[in-house]
Amino acid sequence: MKTAVYPGTFNPITNGHTDLIERASGLFDHIIVGVVGSNRQKSSAMSSVRRVELAQRVLQHLPNVEVQSFDTLLVDFVHQLGAKIILRGLRTVADFEYEFQLVGMNRVLDPTIETVFLAPAEHLSYISSTLVREISSYGGDISNFVHPEVAAAMAKNAY
Repeated sequence: MKTAVYPGTFNPITNGHTDLIERASGLFDHIIVGVVGSNRQKSSAMSSVRRVELAQRVLQHLPNVEVQSFDTLLVDFVHQLGAKIILRGLRTVADFEYEFQLVGMNRVLDPTIETVFLAPAEHLSYISSTLVREISSYGGDISNFVHPEVAAAMAKNAY
C-alpha cells in the first residue's frame, strides 16, 4: 500500500491544496494530510485544531484521505506513519528552489523517504494561504480561493 504524507500549515487550506490532494488521491492508496501544529518559522492565526477541523470538512469526500496534526520533524512523522513518500506542491520557480533544499535535508535525515511533486491546476497556481489571509484581513472576498466553510470561518474570525 502506497501512503503519501502531504505536510503543510494549511493556514488556511485553499482550493489549490484541495486540487492537489484530489488528484493525488487517485495516485496513492492513502494520503495523510499532515497539519503542522506549530511552525517556528511562520505565525499562525488559526489554531492547529481549527486547521485540522477545516481540512477534514473540506476533504471529507475523499475516502482515502485523512488529516492529522504533528509537532515533530517531518521525517519523524512520516516514519511514525510507516509511509515512505512526502507529497509536495509546486506553484512557482521560487517554490522549486525552496522545495529542492527541503528534499536534500530530508534525504540526509532519512534516505528511505522519497519526495513527489505535483503542480496545482493552472487556474489555481496563484493561490497562496498567505495571500488569502491578507485579503481576508481587509474584509475582501476569498470565496474564489477557499472552500465555503473556510471562507465562513475566516469571515467570523472563527480560528
